[in-house]
Amino acid sequence: MMSTLLFLTEAARMTIYVSAAGIIIGFVIAVIVTVFSVSRSPLLQWLSRAYVFIFRGIPLLVQLLVVYLTLPFIGIDVPAAVAAIIAIGFCEGAYIGEILRGGFLAIPAGQIEVAQMLGLKPLATLSRIQLPQVLRMTLPALTNEVILLTKSSSLVSVIGVAEITLTAQNISSSNYKPLEVFSLAAIVYIVLCGAIAFAGRYLENRYAEAK
Repeated sequence: MMSTLLFLTEAARMTIYVSAAGIIIGFVIAVIVTVFSVSRSPLLQWLSRAYVFIFRGIPLLVQLLVVYLTLPFIGIDVPAAVAAIIAIGFCEGAYIGEILRGGFLAIPAGQIEVAQMLGLKPLATLSRIQLPQVLRMTLPALTNEVILLTKSSSLVSVIGVAEITLTAQNISSSNYKPLEVFSLAAIVYIVLCGAIAFAGRYLENRYAEAK
């Protein structure tokens, strides 16, 4: 039992790696998507809506398979974990983008006008005024999204990434104790998601104290 838990804990590193890298890429994409969605350009707004519509409309499992199979087809040979991160990043860009958009729309327009009057450039306004407020307002939703992704990362097992779920499958097929193995896998997922929830609550309290 202890050896099984050790293997699953080791596999959790891959789960954390794929999830964290996917979230980082997704957040960068989400900021761009959000800026497009709240811009005054009809074209940028349309591109933002199209991106969100497409990547929220296709299941993550299908996106993983498409990216994993397409990259070698066009001559790009990358490890399965990298393909998984790319797929997760583009998928999360749509979901996080919608979360951030709600935060951007909640910022009073007067703040942006004051920033323009003070001579702040758009990038400075975005990084110094808008993003900090948006992150504070959307932190609970972002924390929930990270937890959902951590659980959904089990889907990367279909393309051969040895995270928690695939490792549990491999162990159970060799020791013929699937109930024990997957119960331990569930515990590892609970610990990971609990740690994320705790970190999110800690940041919420810090933001509340900073007001």
